[in-house]
Amino acid sequence: MDLALLRTFVTVHRAGSFTRAAALLGLSQPAVTGQIRTLERQLGRPLFLRQARGVTPTTIGDELAHRAAPHLDALVEIAETGLDEASGVRTLHLAGPPEFTSLRALPALTPLTAEGLALRTSFFTNTEETLEGLAAGHHDLAITTARPRGGLLTATPLCDEEHVLIAAPRWAARLGHTVLREGQVVLEQLPVVEVHESLPLVSRYWAAVFDSRPATAGTVIVPDLRAVLECAAAGAGLAVLPRYLCEAALERGEVVALLDPPVPPLRTYFLVVRTGTLALTPIARAHEWLLRAAVGW
Repeated sequence: MDLALLRTFVTVHRAGSFTRAAALLGLSQPAVTGQIRTLERQLGRPLFLRQARGVTPTTIGDELAHRAAPHLDALVEIAETGLDEASGVRTLHLAGPPEFTSLRALPALTPLTAEGLALRTSFFTNTEETLEGLAAGHHDLAITTARPRGGLLTATPLCDEEHVLIAAPRWAARLGHTVLREGQVVLEQLPVVEVHESLPLVSRYWAAVFDSRPATAGTVIVPDLRAVLECAAAGAGLAVLPRYLCEAALERGEVVALLDPPVPPLRTYFLVVRTGTLALTPIARAHEWLLRAAVGW
């Protein structure tokens, strides 16, 4: 069986589209379609079901991908290792949310650079986009807040982060004990600082603590949690942030926690790789290192 055909097949399987696979491979879409048809004729079985948007693998297609993809990834690793041996450097392509990756993952992985590992990082706030890039081979290792479906990607729980409802001290002083008595109603009178108009963090907190949706809108919307913290500390309004990010500000008194729920809302981070690639040394080393570091997070 032609390895070029298998490479095209695995790329289509991961991309879910002939068009996206063609772009990844640097081929025309007709060329990709022709290679898949050739492989299907050789196997005597259809590998994909054509749909209005992209393609869906058949059971035979899924089975072939699970068997072939790890070996193709290993061949790529051999080729890349051969290129890297001259400089003694191996490269890991990491993807994840900007704040967690910057403040947690990258500092934890930095010691590996002394062992000859080079890091290349991509930041994404959209988990689906991150997983698509991983499946398509753009990244080696991804940090996400959702567990992927299917068998092409393998996820390992990394850590849980606690979410804290915070505001500047002057807001807490103005509210006083009314937060404890009337909670949700009082809080919804405050301005809100968030990362998106849909209020993803505040909505998740409200669902966990009040079992409802917030009846409020964002006052300041900024797509970076670190900027959210700065705005909240400056008095722009309440915000929901992971404790690791606002812990120092809480200790310095720049912000205060408005509530202390018995069961604080949590969000789980996952380490995700393409199935089979943990056999590759740079990925396995970084994966192990992050899991070890996360024990102290």
